[in-house]
Amino acid sequence: MVINEKRLGQQIRRFEVILSEYKFDEPLARFLTAYYKQNKQMGSNDRRVASRLLYNYFRLGLALTDLSTLERLAIAEFLCANESEFVHFLEPKMRSLQKEDLDNKIAYLQSEYGFKNESVFPLIDKVSKGIKIDRFLKSHFQQPDLFIRIHSGKEDEVKASLKEEAIYFKEFGVNTLGFQNGIQLDRIPSIQGKYEVQDLSSQKTIALFNAQPKENWWDACAGSGGKSIVLKQVQPTVNLLVSDIRQSVLRNLDERFDRISLKNFRRKLIDLTKDPSIILGQESFDGVIVDIPCSGSGTWGRTPEMLSSFSEDKLQYYTDLQGKILQNVIPHVKAGKPLIYITCSVYQQENEEQVEFLKSEGFSVEEMTYFEGADYNADTLFAARLIR
Repeated sequence: MVINEKRLGQQIRRFEVILSEYKFDEPLARFLTAYYKQNKQMGSNDRRVASRLLYNYFRLGLALTDLSTLERLAIAEFLCANESEFVHFLEPKMRSLQKEDLDNKIAYLQSEYGFKNESVFPLIDKVSKGIKIDRFLKSHFQQPDLFIRIHSGKEDEVKASLKEEAIYFKEFGVNTLGFQNGIQLDRIPSIQGKYEVQDLSSQKTIALFNAQPKENWWDACAGSGGKSIVLKQVQPTVNLLVSDIRQSVLRNLDERFDRISLKNFRRKLIDLTKDPSIILGQESFDGVIVDIPCSGSGTWGRTPEMLSSFSEDKLQYYTDLQGKILQNVIPHVKAGKPLIYITCSVYQQENEEQVEFLKSEGFSVEEMTYFEGADYNADTLFAARLIR
C-alpha cells in the first residue's frame, strides 16, 4: 500500500483537534454537525475521515487507556476496519493482520498489549447475566445497520424501487428491511411515506403488545411514536393516548402521524415524575406501554462515545427516574391488563430489578426477554409484559 504521509498527518492532527474540543456534553453526532458548520473549509472527504476516526476511536471505550491517543487510534482502526492507511502509518507491525477476522485481531492485541475485551464496556459487572456478553462486546466494533418497517400493503412497491436504485438490503420478514448504515433512503421519492425507520429489535417488542379491538391504550413515554404507529396499524380501532414530557417531541409526533394519516389518538404533555392524575384524573387503560428513559446502553454501538463517558452515578440517576415513572403509571393500569416495560439497556438495575419492583406492586410477569441485536447487527433491547 502506497500512503500519502503528509495527507494522513493532516487528517490525524484534525482528529486530535476535534477530539480535544469534544466535552461529552452532547451526542457526538450533534457536536460534529455543529463543528463542520463552523469549519466549512473542511471538504466532504475530510469530514468523512474525521468522523470515522472519532467513532472508531470511541469504540475502544475504556480499553488500553494507558496508551497514547495515537496508539489507541491505530488499535481502534485495526479492530474496526479491514483496511486502514492509518494502521499502516501509525503501527505498521499490525498491517499484516489487518484483514484477519475479529477474534484473531483480539487475540493478537491480548498478547501484544494486554487488551481485554471486557474493558471496553463501562460497569461490566452490572450487565445482566441474560446477555451473551462476548458477542455483545464484539458488536461494538462495527456500526449497527439501519432498519425500516414498510407499511402494510406497500412492501412490493418499496422493494421494487430499491432494486431499481441498485440498493442492497436484507429482509427480516415481510415488512422489515436492513441496510448498511449511511444509506440515504430519503433521496428516493417513490418510497417516501411508505416506511418508518425503526430498529429491528424495537420492532420485535411489538409481539408483546397483543392489543384487542377498541381497547384503550396509553403510550406513556411516546418519544418519536414508533411503537404507537405499529400498535395502531396492527389494531386500528384501539383508542390511543400518547404522552411525553417534551412539547417539541409531541409536535414532531403530530407531523409523523399526519404523514401516514394515523387517526383516533389523543396526545398530552405529561411529566411522569409527577402524579399524572392531575391531568388524567382516574382514567385507566387496557394496556400501557412504558418505553422508559434509560442509559441506552444497548444502543452504544451507534453512540460509542458513551462507552468512555458513562458512570455509576448516571446509572443510578436513570434507575431512580424509572422508579418514579413506574410508581406514577401503575395506578392507571386496569386490573388484569398489561403493562409493557421496555428499555434499550443491558444493565440489570434498569431491567430485571425494575421488574422485581413491579412484582412487589402486584404485577405478575407474563413474558420477559432480551432482544439481542448483536446477532443481526442491531440494537439490544429488554422488554417485559406484566399483568396487574
